[in-house]
Amino acid sequence: MCSSLCDFDAVATNLALDGDLIERAKLLGKHRSKREAVDEALRQYVASHERRRLLERFGTVEMDPKYDYKPGRSRAR
Repeated sequence: MCSSLCDFDAVATNLALDGDLIERAKLLGKHRSKREAVDEALRQYVASHERRRLLERFGTVEMDPKYDYKPGRSRAR
């Protein structure tokens, strides 16, 4: 029988976390376990930093003013 651990590599840890904060996260996110709450928090943390990196690059790429983007937007019917 395969548990939810089959979907990803699990790392065993022993962390001292703020219990009240975890319980609040469980309630707000409607998570069934502390693990679900922490996993979701980590996913959001990583996504936030990845978005920030993309935003920092915004405006740093030079665009060709002659490039016509419109043909690429049309759909083949």
